[in-house]
Amino acid sequence: MDLDLYQYLFYLIILYVSVGIIYLFHFYKSSKTINLPPGNKGYPLIGETFDYVINAKRGNPEKFVNDRTAKYSPDVFRTSLLGQDMAVFCGASAHKCLFSGTNKYIQAWWPPSMKKIMMHDSKNHSSVEESAKIRVILPRFLKIEALQPYIPVIDAMAKKHLETEWSPYKEVKVFPLVKKFTFGLACRLLASIEDPKDVAEITAPFDLVIAGLISVPINVPGTTFYRAVQAGKVVREIVMGLITKRKKELEMNINPHQMDVMTSMLHDDLDAVDICNKLGAFFVASFDTTSSAITFIIKSLAEYPHVYQRVYEEQMEILKAKKEGEPLNWEDVKKMKYTWCTASEVLRLYPPSIGAFREAKTDFSYGGYTIPKGWKIFWNAHTTHKNPKYFPDPEKFDPSRFEGSGPPPYTFVPFGGGPYMCPGKEYARLQILVFMHNIVTKFKWEKLIPDEKYQYIAAPFPVHDLPVSLEPIQAQANV
Repeated sequence: MDLDLYQYLFYLIILYVSVGIIYLFHFYKSSKTINLPPGNKGYPLIGETFDYVINAKRGNPEKFVNDRTAKYSPDVFRTSLLGQDMAVFCGASAHKCLFSGTNKYIQAWWPPSMKKIMMHDSKNHSSVEESAKIRVILPRFLKIEALQPYIPVIDAMAKKHLETEWSPYKEVKVFPLVKKFTFGLACRLLASIEDPKDVAEITAPFDLVIAGLISVPINVPGTTFYRAVQAGKVVREIVMGLITKRKKELEMNINPHQMDVMTSMLHDDLDAVDICNKLGAFFVASFDTTSSAITFIIKSLAEYPHVYQRVYEEQMEILKAKKEGEPLNWEDVKKMKYTWCTASEVLRLYPPSIGAFREAKTDFSYGGYTIPKGWKIFWNAHTTHKNPKYFPDPEKFDPSRFEGSGPPPYTFVPFGGGPYMCPGKEYARLQILVFMHNIVTKFKWEKLIPDEKYQYIAAPFPVHDLPVSLEPIQAQANV
């Protein structure tokens, strides 16, 4: 090792120690000035992100929160995630505060690391503006009245998918196949893309994008974050190409009555970068969250045969009332009550989004502590979903929890709540129910890895993609 390298290491150590001293001094000073939530900001620059990611990859993201609520406060604690000062809000009262307080003292916020992966760089695209625009555009397409005509389309695509991707095989890996279905459906709804080659081209970079959304934001070659940033650029190039192509078609009066989310945005004269950012976010949600939910429903039905049987009986009643070849409709979906209770129990135990970020736009108090203006806020679904106070014996799989009046308010929050509730909630519900109808009336299945582990990145996923053996339901009908 030469002298220059020794000098470099010496200066690097001095720099790191200096940053740490400044960091700790700032923490001490700010804590003494106002009554901040208790907690630990972890290491300089990276905070406690490593600890959060490690627990998530072990399939136990709630451990990060539970350890700190036990040590500091059951209501709110301080940490640093993704390079940001953050207050983590916990419990039903915290959810009520955040969901009812939206637009009063908190606003939408996305971590810069996520924006770097998913969005074009622009000073004109703040998190607040992006969220506001999304909630102006999406209701036209994602409210239940607008989605009802798409139920036969979802049904037809589910049938075709199962026939071509599942029926020819005795064993399949569930997670990649479900992602293929949900993403193909999103391509159809968002941009009228039906050609499998076009769908496959768009799909290719998304695994890398998803992997980097909750990662340590170190943008150097070889890191998960770097790979996600590069994949995000590829996604934006593809989406911009779709926008340019559709814009030219409209100018040439080709398919002028074709209606999808992208075309509606073009009719609204939105900037191409705006459209690209929004479509990218929609695609990510479609690729990851709904596919995760369906995968864990299939997992749970394999583990609890008595639940499968009740879902099967409910869906067969609906099927028997249909004429041969008649697609599902809204009236059929409304009859899927126990099926949705089952799906809800899966969403409780394996929420496809374990929480969301916000930002304090003014000082406010909660739990006896001050949350300063500009602080970032994170709420976590597991603080209620797996809390025995709200769900007795919380690890038990029990769809009956959702029968009758269901759980208390602000305790079951897989889609968030308040003005920033997930705008795709009804779309996700239709996808889940229609797919469940088709798969349980076509197959029984068994897990090939009984104790398969799962991890969280943005959403939970089985580490081996949930391989199952399939048995056509016709073979069971005569037993």
